[in-house]
Amino acid sequence: MTVAVFSAITTLGVLGTFVLTGLTGLFSLGQAAFMGLGSYTAALAVVKYGIPFPVAVLLAVLLSVGVAYVIGFTTLKIRQDFFALVTFGFGEALRAVMDESVKYTGGAMGFSGVPQLTTPGLAFGSLPVAVWLVRNVRRSKFGRDCLAIRTDELAAQVIGINSFAHKLKVFMLGAGLSAFAGALMAFLTTYVEPAMFGWMQSAIWIIMVFFGGRDSLTGTIIGATMLSALPEILRFASQWRVLIYCVIILLIINFRPAGLFGRWELSFAGLGARFRRSRGTPAEGGRHG
Repeated sequence: MTVAVFSAITTLGVLGTFVLTGLTGLFSLGQAAFMGLGSYTAALAVVKYGIPFPVAVLLAVLLSVGVAYVIGFTTLKIRQDFFALVTFGFGEALRAVMDESVKYTGGAMGFSGVPQLTTPGLAFGSLPVAVWLVRNVRRSKFGRDCLAIRTDELAAQVIGINSFAHKLKVFMLGAGLSAFAGALMAFLTTYVEPAMFGWMQSAIWIIMVFFGGRDSLTGTIIGATMLSALPEILRFASQWRVLIYCVIILLIINFRPAGLFGRWELSFAGLGARFRRSRGTPAEGGRHG
């Protein structure tokens, strides 16, 4: 059960990367830093200041969205590769602050004593809500405009799309999702430390998005679930699990460049139609017979 809850929370964080990379084509190496900001903010609010858990989570999300606004407003007009470097610097700077703020965060030793308030019901209930939110954003006019920016930003600007405003909003949404996941993670593990939120974690989330397919929300969810649970599933092969994990990723990226699911999306309406066709085909055949 713990592995399943951990995978659900990780998938929440990966959704923050999906909206940024999948909709606008931006790469952020600081998404895990927003997860860390959410974790520490919520944990400190509850443990040190006695703020109720739901309010602490809301504060963590709002703070991360505000920080994302400041960073995005000052950097989203530069080239995409420079934006990735800026977010990398932000993540490492935030981690350094966490390391040095021993009085508040516990420094490199981490912050413990967090009550275990994240239940399986909360984690599993939050995920479909977040998926619904991301799905609706992606299918809205705003989402289609973002995809146009990802395809050709100059052409999108020519037809009147404000690429800066769109990218800023998506960056803030991604930061909020990652912070929410971080808050849930802190109250699941009851312990947080700066090393959990380095740039490597952000890179792993980007890999998960491309593994499932950056054009497929379904693929991102399944890919994130698979890759977050895989190290635990392979724990029996402790000496080989990292190698097996890497080989699986390389095979997918090399033989399925569009990701495991490409552009395919799970649709309940489509599944219903396919089920009706599968039931109708034998009956039609019987009538002809």
